[in-house]
Amino acid sequence: MPDLKIIEGVLSDRGSKYAVSGGPVTSRAEADALVKALKRKKKFAKATHNTWAVLLPDGPLKADDGESGAGMVIVRMLERVGLENHVVIVTRWFGGTKLGGDRFRHVQSAVRSYFDELGIDLQGD
Repeated sequence: MPDLKIIEGVLSDRGSKYAVSGGPVTSRAEADALVKALKRKKKFAKATHNTWAVLLPDGPLKADDGESGAGMVIVRMLERVGLENHVVIVTRWFGGTKLGGDRFRHVQSAVRSYFDELGIDLQGD
């Protein structure tokens, strides 16, 4: 089993709930395997979105999983702290009310919680 850290209950807004997960990877195949391992947990398999991103030596990879633009939010945050070879997955369970632009702030908050857990300081925050 890959080294997968999961932080549940990061935040909720208008019924939508968020979690954040991640772990070290060195390739697209390893990133896919980590996302797949997360989705083996029934709760995460039933999530509306499992958005993820990773910075690899040959460039960033991301998947929005239906949450358009969210993967790029994660990429930018990874670039900002220089965290490479580590996939970060933001999970959202849709609560029935559209969040508009707030959903991007929530993705940022979830990634920030993950960085806090890893002891990574976001400069300028």
